[in-house]
Amino acid sequence: MDSRLEAVRDTVLARNPGEKEFHQAVTEVFESLGPVHDRHPEFLEGAVLERLCEPERQIIFRVPWTDDAGRVHVNRGFRVEFNSALGPYKGGLRFHPSVYLGIVKFLGFEQIFKNALTGMPIGGGKGGSDFDPRGRSDSEIMRFCQSFMTELYRHIGEYTDVPAGDIGVGGREIGYLFGQYKRITNRYESGVLTGKGISWGGSLVRPEATGYGTVIFAQEMLKTRGQSFDGQRVVVSGSGNVAIHAIAKAQSLGATVVACSDSAGYIVDEAGIDVGLLSQIKEVERGRLTEYAARRSGANHVAGGSVWDVTGTVALPCATQNELDGDAAAKLVSNGLIAVAEGANMPSTRAAVSVFQEAGILFGPGKAANAGGVATSALEMQQNASRDSWSFEHTEQRLTEIMVGIHDRCAETADAYGAPGNYVVGANIGGFVKVADAMLAQGLI
Repeated sequence: MDSRLEAVRDTVLARNPGEKEFHQAVTEVFESLGPVHDRHPEFLEGAVLERLCEPERQIIFRVPWTDDAGRVHVNRGFRVEFNSALGPYKGGLRFHPSVYLGIVKFLGFEQIFKNALTGMPIGGGKGGSDFDPRGRSDSEIMRFCQSFMTELYRHIGEYTDVPAGDIGVGGREIGYLFGQYKRITNRYESGVLTGKGISWGGSLVRPEATGYGTVIFAQEMLKTRGQSFDGQRVVVSGSGNVAIHAIAKAQSLGATVVACSDSAGYIVDEAGIDVGLLSQIKEVERGRLTEYAARRSGANHVAGGSVWDVTGTVALPCATQNELDGDAAAKLVSNGLIAVAEGANMPSTRAAVSVFQEAGILFGPGKAANAGGVATSALEMQQNASRDSWSFEHTEQRLTEIMVGIHDRCAETADAYGAPGNYVVGANIGGFVKVADAMLAQGLI
């Protein structure tokens, strides 16, 4: 790391103790930015990095709610409004017991660069709660969402901060959140949340967008080496929304997706994952992958272990942060891996990224490869603002154009800064320069 940036990084880490995910995200970005500051000393003079690493606003609040038995529970809610240089804060809400300030800040920091890479006029933010929706009834989730929005509503708006979904927050939760926002404010402000239902302001392709976008980005990487998804053997982690649609898109391009996972283990289906069955079990029945193996002839379930033990030529980590470590990366490489595209946020550890890059593996970081979700959220905002509704085909075409543009921007930026083929450098520098220019243009903010 450039010594000028190392001093800034050390100060950031000291100011934010105990937030290991945020530390990891900051360090990963700083390691790319030395050449930028050689060309743009004004960024150092204007303390852009110091300002960029300090959120414009951090909101922490209590979320009291009652379960179906009348017992009172108290969770903690968060919204980190990180940077608005390019537009209103934009980023999802995550409901998961692992959520704390460090995770929300890591996600929000990554979101700044991701949103900049889309070319859309949106800033970076993130939020969520340590509430666990698993095993809760619809009524309990509704009461929690209503309590959460009762505090959050005062901080958001279509020109201020536009949340969306993330882990644990899907169409059901967005519906409850939007209903409470409308009830409190007496405004039908469609643009205040994205990921809405199609019949009340949502966008076609939004459920598919992150998974589809990840595969589109991977396809563009493969093209640089004269390859495609056709005939590839693909391994995917996770089995939620992103993973399901990544599987569907990869298989539509000719790949065979042989494995995916959940918290209890993974399945191997040599014939290719049956997306319809997987979606029925995970999204409709909210069941486990053991049920897939029980209902799909030829599929096997492996309890525990790592899905990365399965041999594949393309890996799509779509579960959660730091799920793929250095040992798993080395095993994938030894088993014939040629490409990785991150469908989740920072799913590969720094050690894993080093293994991939040293082996010459095509590696698409999450801030570029999984930007399809937020890009389509911005398209939903456009439709809401114009009171319009686009077809699936038109929206998918726009998503494809955006993802191809992100790939090309990362590749061209990496070339321009002396790191050809390094999509990590390209994504970090490409996103940073756009935000830094806007920050300097807007004065000391």
